Amino acid sequence: MREALGWDVTAPLMSELGWSIESQTEVLLRHLDSEEFDLVAGSSMGGLAAANASAMRKDAAFRLFLIAPAFGLAEHWDGMEESGKRAWKLTDQRRYKGFELDIVLPWEFMEAADRMSWPIPAHFTAIMHGKYDEIVPISCSRKVAKKNGLVELHEVDDNHRMKETLGLIPEVVERLMAR
Repeated sequence: MREALGWDVTAPLMSELGWSIESQTEVLLRHLDSEEFDLVAGSSMGGLAAANASAMRKDAAFRLFLIAPAFGLAEHWDGMEESGKRAWKLTDQRRYKGFELDIVLPWEFMEAADRMSWPIPAHFTAIMHGKYDEIVPISCSRKVAKKNGLVELHEVDDNHRMKETLGLIPEVVERLMAR
């Protein structure tokens, strides 16, 4: 974004405190508490963390831009049939491989997801979500947008990685910042 659009960008290491949504939200909260931002953006789990940070910092002055946010994380985590949940809880370990990661998640990951899967953004929010998202169903973003007048949903012809519609980001963000 810095090179392409000339935007100043702060990109925190979201896994700095761990992989749970609670840990990732805490990373954002620390940044929000130490600096002022015009726009907070996040994709997938980062989008869910940003939405949680918005809900927890209602008085902060920023806009929220979410790309395929992982709303409903607890319900949509891959392979979460009851036997898988029981085994994860019993062993306190679940290996996750995907998006260039190979990590072991403790059961706390799912406990945090249960608590933090459906935040209510407290700021003007634009969501870009692909209609063909194979990771996070677009119905999750529709549910959040329907319940919150601060949220504007942009449904695009794309999947979770949003490679086909990245060029729309400046237009969507410009519209958001004008609200």
